[in-house]
Amino acid sequence: MAGFFTSLARHSVEVDGVTAAVVPACPERSVVNCVIYSEADALGACLDRLAAEYEQAGVHAWTVWVPERDTRAASLLEQAGHQLDARPAAMARDLRDFELAPPLDLELTEPDMEEAARINDAAYGFPGDFERAFHELPAEPAHLYLALADGIPACTVLTYEEDGECGIYLVATLPEARGRGLATALMIHALLEARARGCTTTSLQATQRGRPVYQRLGYRDIGAVHMWERRRPPYR
Repeated sequence: MAGFFTSLARHSVEVDGVTAAVVPACPERSVVNCVIYSEADALGACLDRLAAEYEQAGVHAWTVWVPERDTRAASLLEQAGHQLDARPAAMARDLRDFELAPPLDLELTEPDMEEAARINDAAYGFPGDFERAFHELPAEPAHLYLALADGIPACTVLTYEEDGECGIYLVATLPEARGRGLATALMIHALLEARARGCTTTSLQATQRGRPVYQRLGYRDIGAVHMWERRRPPYR
């Protein structure tokens, strides 16, 4: 997660195992203005610095991704004014026994970060935030996939591969193209390519809408990851 989010960020802050991605073009989207950490006490020690960095960048909302079992980090964040905003499911599966085939013929197009951002904005109801922020493809080990529907880019998946692990991000389908199996087919295509590059496991953070899709692909719950968000007044 740290590698993926910082690959999209304008800049990042790294201190004592704490990594913060800073994306000023999405000042109210904490999903990309986010912090990954290793140790709760190290996180607590740099919260003031992180708050100052985000404020200086003009970011109004930022979040810390916290495994549900880490009650120490949750307590420190609550004391610092963060609020529990969401509880996406952490899901994973082994890729070595991944034998699924795409359920339909995909029409793929060249990866284009602006198109991927536009699709995610439309899918998640963002008012153009991602499209304003993300113009360049992140470098490898990121790999972006775009599928067409009715001749236009309509579905996107991004993988970020590190140490044999394939992280899945930016899974989205245009609302008018849903129900055709595009996301499932594109996920299978991306995972097969990741395995061919040497990945043996895959993981993701699932929204309630996406969870059934991932379950059908063999992903299993491994707990929740909590998003502890901090918003500056008057943006509450």
